[in-house]
Amino acid sequence: MSAQSRSLTVGVIGAGRVGAILGAALAAAGHHVVAASGVSAAAKHRIATLLPQARNLPADQVAREAHDLLIIAVPDDALAAVVAGLAGTGSLHPGQVVAHTSGAHGLGVLEPARAIGARPLALHPAMTFTGTPADLARLEDGISFGVTAPPELAVIAHDLVDDLQGQLEWIDEEDRPLYHAALAHGANHLVTLVNEAADRLRDAGVTHPEKVLAPLLRAALENALAGGDAALTGPVSRGDAGTVAKHVAAMGSVAPDSVPAYLALARRTADRAIAVGRLRPTDAESLLDVLAGKPETVHS
Repeated sequence: MSAQSRSLTVGVIGAGRVGAILGAALAAAGHHVVAASGVSAAAKHRIATLLPQARNLPADQVAREAHDLLIIAVPDDALAAVVAGLAGTGSLHPGQVVAHTSGAHGLGVLEPARAIGARPLALHPAMTFTGTPADLARLEDGISFGVTAPPELAVIAHDLVDDLQGQLEWIDEEDRPLYHAALAHGANHLVTLVNEAADRLRDAGVTHPEKVLAPLLRAALENALAGGDAALTGPVSRGDAGTVAKHVAAMGSVAPDSVPAYLALARRTADRAIAVGRLRPTDAESLLDVLAGKPETVHS
């Protein structure tokens, strides 16, 4: 535990992939996770394996047992109703830290808890979780937590993130939706993009597209994180309108549903390449025609 923290009595509402892992990490840091809620077979298994010291109780009882810290790890759209329900049934108490793990929400959704004297905290781990012990190893490597908290909870927030071996990033209340959109845009859409690429390789006759993509995508990700737009390579960055037109035609013949996403991403790529000077506007004219659906302007 952090030097300034003490051992907390913790409860977890929602023993899903995120809640169970954060609870296990806090237990490993020396806190007492006394109760967790979960009704599905998967949730019950996570409680039994990741939180063996915790009792599986209904959500309102978990809140009552969590004298110091209550973690609410439920889907974004369910969060407001859960908080309101706990406050309405008298399950929360003054002085208790009530923390949710939603990236999209800030402190506003915790207003019913704050109104009865509980202390609100938005504590979002910027990581995708599997709900298995492998996630604990990722936490040990260090991840970022997007935190929104009132000033009086700053020390507690720092201590909790330290106990989770993470890096704290302060996010203003009004910036939570943008913060979450950025993470979803990067991580969730990356999964879609990788699978789209794998499918098109299969269409081209590649038996194991994951083997082809793995070194390429790892290098592209590392280069992008290190160098930003300077990492860009490929036909769009060179203004190769003819090549891009062939891409569009080939994809249109086998996977027409993939074409709009390809065009949108290629257009955004071109915009960024022009903005940083990787692609001269004059060299981009034919390319932009292709991306606007005018391949007939391209001269081979």
